[in-house]
Amino acid sequence: MTSAWRVWTALGIVYVVWGSTYLGIRIVVETMPPLLTSGVRFALAGLVMLAAVALTNGLHITREQVVPSLFIGGCMVAGGNGILMVAEQDVPSSIAALMMAAIPLWVIAMRRVGGERIPSLTLAGLVVGFGGLTLLLLPGTDVGGAGAASLLLCLSASFFWALGTYRSRAAKLPSDPFASTGLQMLLGGLVSLAAGLAVGEAGDVDPGSFSARSLAAFSYLVVAGSLVAFTAYVWVLQNAPVSKVATYAYVNPVVALFLGWLVLSEAITPLVLLAAAVVLSSVAVIVRQESTAAAEKAAPELVA
Repeated sequence: MTSAWRVWTALGIVYVVWGSTYLGIRIVVETMPPLLTSGVRFALAGLVMLAAVALTNGLHITREQVVPSLFIGGCMVAGGNGILMVAEQDVPSSIAALMMAAIPLWVIAMRRVGGERIPSLTLAGLVVGFGGLTLLLLPGTDVGGAGAASLLLCLSASFFWALGTYRSRAAKLPSDPFASTGLQMLLGGLVSLAAGLAVGEAGDVDPGSFSARSLAAFSYLVVAGSLVAFTAYVWVLQNAPVSKVATYAYVNPVVALFLGWLVLSEAITPLVLLAAAVVLSSVAVIVRQESTAAAEKAAPELVA
């Protein structure tokens, strides 16, 4: 039987590291182009993960697994993380994390549109959660100077991440979770790189202008965010109840709120606290209702 301290250590890594990635992204985009940086981050992490799988268990990926991996990786990396990085040029990391907490809400909505029967309590949590997010979009709301367009970008990033998560439930992906995620990271990273080149970010690439703290944050995102935390996540998913593991969905935004305030002095207004309480409470209800029924069937997710 796995000792409790190992489970909580692994879960603590997921809580803190994944919660801190929003802060890391905010620091990275201070001086580095968002889509290209997102692409390099995930392509590099994907290559490392695939190489590790090849050296340990052997890499077994079929041709029919590449296309769904490309779609899912493109949604999560380019559509999710890439758009998030674009938005965080204007949106405080704490607010971005709160908007990304909508991922479970979007997944439930997609399941409902797809014809699944969803419990009434879960649907109520969905409505309340999106209601909480609208508080941040009200005219005149103080959200660290971020405009409505940037906030909607964050919300669209959560939509794309949720779409990748939803489609992964029935996709033909590699059975090894590390191989599957490594492939999605690599392919999604290439999509993000292509998107960055398409919108002209290559002209913004000036290594001499990259600050030391942006480079340090980028290294942290690759090593800690994409490799260490995901390894801890897969391990704890195999050694603890899904309902316990799924708590990261509403703990990570709390960590992000605290770190944004502590490190970057991001303001947390009463309205932001109210929105956070509403959104995270609804997410907690949904996770409690759905984790044992749905999360056991879902592939492990990437991280922002």
